[in-house]
Amino acid sequence: MNHDFWKTLHGWLNVAHSDDIQAKKRLLLDLHGQISDRGLRSDIQRILRLMDRELLARAEWAMYCVMQLR
Repeated sequence: MNHDFWKTLHGWLNVAHSDDIQAKKRLLLDLHGQISDRGLRSDIQRILRLMDRELLARAEWAMYCVMQLR
């Protein structure tokens, strides 16, 4: 996958709703099990890690905001 793909993915992750990220993540997990090409599997794993990182950052930010309200 080229540089433009990764830039687009990062841009989408910044604006996508968490539910949309979770839905795409499920699709990628299903796809990952069906693919045998090592390079493509590696790219999918990288995308999944980026998605997990974004979802975790959002959860941590939400927890921080809740703690500030107390």
